Formats: sequence, C-alpha cells, structure tokens
Amino acid sequence: MTMTKAAVLMIEGYEESETIQIVDLLRRADIETHTFRFQEDPFVLSMQGMYIKADKVFSDEVKDYDVIIVPGGRTAWQRFIDNEDVMNTLKWFNENNKLIAGMCSGTKVLEAAGVLAGKTVTGYTGYADVLKSAGKFVEDVAVYDQNVITSQGPATPYPFAFKIIEVLGKDPAPIKERLLYALAGGR
Repeated sequence: MTMTKAAVLMIEGYEESETIQIVDLLRRADIETHTFRFQEDPFVLSMQGMYIKADKVFSDEVKDYDVIIVPGGRTAWQRFIDNEDVMNTLKWFNENNKLIAGMCSGTKVLEAAGVLAGKTVTGYTGYADVLKSAGKFVEDVAVYDQNVITSQGPATPYPFAFKIIEVLGKDPAPIKERLLYALAGGR
C-alpha cells in the first residue's frame, strides 16, 4: 500500500502561517507531506521575515505526489508565476487530472497557470475579478471542483487542509475532534 503524498511549495515571500498549518494538519492525517523550495539554502524567507526550513529542492519529483499545494504570500505569488517550472508543473498536474490546491494569493498562481478554467472556485476578498477564467466564483471558505481545491485566505488554512484531507480519501473528523475545532466554531 502506498501512502498518499502532498507537495507544498515554498518560495521567498510565502505566507508562513498558511504553509506551516497546512503541513501540520496533512501530516496529522498520515499524509506524507514535503515542502519544496526553489533555492539550495534549505531555509526559505517568509512573508513576515521568518526563515523556515523546507524539505526538498523543487524538481520533477513533485509529479510523483498526489497533490501540489500553492499557499499564499503577498510577494510569493508573482515569484511562482515568474517560475516557468512551476507553471509547467501546474499545467502538467491539470492535464493529468491530478489534484491541485491553492489558497489566498496562491489562487492567482493557479489562474495564471490556466488550471481554473470553467471550475467553481473561491479566493481572497475581491478575487472574483482576478480569477477570471473560473466558471463560477463563490464565497465559500474552501471549494473542491474537478481536480482543484481553493480557499480564501490567511484565516482558512484549517478548512482548506481539511478539504484536501477529505478529497484524498481520509476522514479529518478525528483531527477536528482533537483540536476542539467544532467547539471553537470552525466550519
């Protein structure tokens, strides 16, 4: 039996709270999760000026993963878009009907890669005008349509990660219970 694998991208300017919370929750769900960087130095500078260690250097290895995840970051999204390898990999995931997930400004990256075309998506406040290729923009916290999962912003990594966990065929309920998620009013 092979373990489900998630690749989380980290480029300079990534939103650290989104990234670290997503990785933590996926690992709690027994999903083999690795962070991928775009530099030799394993410590990647985040949006808030923190250096956090990434697991691996970005390569074609990510194509062996079940899901590729693009978190947000006010300056990271443009760096992702400017990276031809990232754009080609996202297109490859879409062409091969593999799972793609993006939250906050990460949804701009998915838009630029052309993977949102005709799909129902959500995004950060005001992104209805940015995610133009989407078939439908909704105000839901996290949305799954076809092979794409999207989420709104910095306050939504938990529902975003739970949606990824569900789509990968695992039940997030035990994790939610241990975190007192329902008691805290989580959606």
